[in-house]
Amino acid sequence: MNERVTVLGGGSWGMAISRLLVTKGCQVVMWEFDPDDYRRLVTTRSNPRKLPSFRLDDRVVLTDGLAGAVAEAEVVVVAIASQHVRSVLRGVSGHLTKGAVVVSLAKGIEGGTLKRMSEVIAEETCLSLESIATLSGPSHAEEVAIDMPTTVVVASQSNGLSVRVQELFSVGHFRVYVCEDIVGVELGGSLKNIIAIAAGIADGLSLGDNTKGALLTRGLAEMTRLGVAMGAQAETFAGLSGVGDLITTCFSRHSRNRYVGERIGRGEKLEQVLAGMTMVAEGVETTRSGRDLALRHRVEMPITEEVFRMLFEDKDAREALGDLMERRLRAEIWQ
Repeated sequence: MNERVTVLGGGSWGMAISRLLVTKGCQVVMWEFDPDDYRRLVTTRSNPRKLPSFRLDDRVVLTDGLAGAVAEAEVVVVAIASQHVRSVLRGVSGHLTKGAVVVSLAKGIEGGTLKRMSEVIAEETCLSLESIATLSGPSHAEEVAIDMPTTVVVASQSNGLSVRVQELFSVGHFRVYVCEDIVGVELGGSLKNIIAIAAGIADGLSLGDNTKGALLTRGLAEMTRLGVAMGAQAETFAGLSGVGDLITTCFSRHSRNRYVGERIGRGEKLEQVLAGMTMVAEGVETTRSGRDLALRHRVEMPITEEVFRMLFEDKDAREALGDLMERRLRAEIWQ
């Protein structure tokens, strides 16, 4: 393949995906907004704070000019934190080449508007939703960067675009499946981060395998309930962007969301935890927006509610656990 691809974001995902695409024969430009990170990448081709022991392929062109970065791109890959997607894509508007498509790797729900990332991208670029795809699934950049076998899913309102992205990103160690349910894929990739925080809290409390198994299972149930209420297909949450990503994020040592939860479970305050992090834990803000979506759609999400109270209302973690365990008894499967 010889597609012209621009990757927005020089963090861990941006670096890992740039390497993957350049090995496929793509012409890759990577844009980085942070001046310090950009200088570090230019001088050393690396950023140990974001992706230790990784050197960016010399064929990847680096830039800090947003308009120029996308001007000739056939494919624009969004590899930035979800809370920055709108502001960055606003800077892209008017500079995209005719026929360009966007592939989102961002996992989150915008605060306030409660929009999914594909909706935000469509609004800011004036592209149709048929020109936007979402790539999601259990895929830590730290492992993709060293060619560990990884499987993900792509979704779009255009099957043709999904197949194009599938072929573009698939390589020996990185396998891409196609899914028609972009709503479910985006919600699964976002909401699982809330459950990962809960799993980390359980780790911080030194709870056992029984607890974490229950958290994942009941967490998946409430993710699915909200997804269906928003028009997603229930079976999507049984796939890579749902249970696959959920398992990985809740157990992995690479998971920033699980890490945040673990420290909360040990009794630290959220502000203290975030102050010491160089990477973004998407699940913190997603907890706010996920709870707001649950309220809007009148969907009961007890784990999300308790995570919200622990993060933003300083509720004691053991008290939250007790409230979850002592809820009204009911059947396992309910609407």
